[in-house]
Amino acid sequence: LSLVTLAVVVFAAGFWVRPLRYHQDYARLRMFFSGARSEFLAVKGIRMHYYVVGPVSGSPVVLIHGLGGRSEDWMQLTPYLAHAGYRVYLPDLPGYGRSEQPVNGSYSVSDQGDVVLAYMAALGLKQVDLGGWSMGGWIVQRIAAAHPERVRKLMLFDSAGLYAKPNWDTDLFTPRNARDVSELDALLMPHPPSVPPFVARDIVRYSNNRAWVIHRALSSMLTGREVTDQLLPQLKMPVLIVWGEVDRITPLALGKKMHALILQSQLDVIPGCGHLAPNQCTAQIGPEVVAFLRNQGKRPQDN
Repeated sequence: LSLVTLAVVVFAAGFWVRPLRYHQDYARLRMFFSGARSEFLAVKGIRMHYYVVGPVSGSPVVLIHGLGGRSEDWMQLTPYLAHAGYRVYLPDLPGYGRSEQPVNGSYSVSDQGDVVLAYMAALGLKQVDLGGWSMGGWIVQRIAAAHPERVRKLMLFDSAGLYAKPNWDTDLFTPRNARDVSELDALLMPHPPSVPPFVARDIVRYSNNRAWVIHRALSSMLTGREVTDQLLPQLKMPVLIVWGEVDRITPLALGKKMHALILQSQLDVIPGCGHLAPNQCTAQIGPEVVAFLRNQGKRPQDN
């Protein structure tokens, strides 16, 4: 075999065995070539991974991923902010991505919020534009309510946080077989692609390794003790609410309720998009986010 042929065979074999690793490496390469710097930082005794991208002098924006997510989930939206002159920080929450998984961590919304605040303090970020997606949106709502002086503007993307019992099987967040993978994809996006069996197998393997973190986080969230229904009317900073019109994880009705509870909020509904709107519908969302941060967004209104 020639070296080229051998390299192709090794690549193909590796992709067959661990396709998710190749997908993750591709995402990291995209972040690298977008100018993002990968860093690690000790926060509350936890080794956290994060990306930072954009001009050093730019106004800081911190974006928090959702349940089972990671910092690279923001890779489609981040370039809009960096190109607009913002300094963007993308942490992997404890238990996710390349951050440490403390065995004794509760992974509750409140505990994750405390870590995010400590992360901001460790970087010297006294006030930021703060955004969160899904569970990340829940986390940033509680931060904004408890520490309004730390948040200049708040952005909620298909956010959890209100008291609402899921009408779907939460066990799908830790898929155990190929059928679970397909059902989860159908919840996350309106037109999911077909997942090859070898990819589904690797997704299940990866899920099994991290299921305990997600189970612990879900158990805490499903108690209802940390919901934000009573907190949202207290928010005073400008709030942008972005929602996929056909989101099945956090239905649009929740976004409309958040909008009603936050009088100074702006609700942008993205037609045809689901729960992954910030990643899959970024062409519509990116300019709206930049306009909002620049005070050029639309006036608050019902959509």
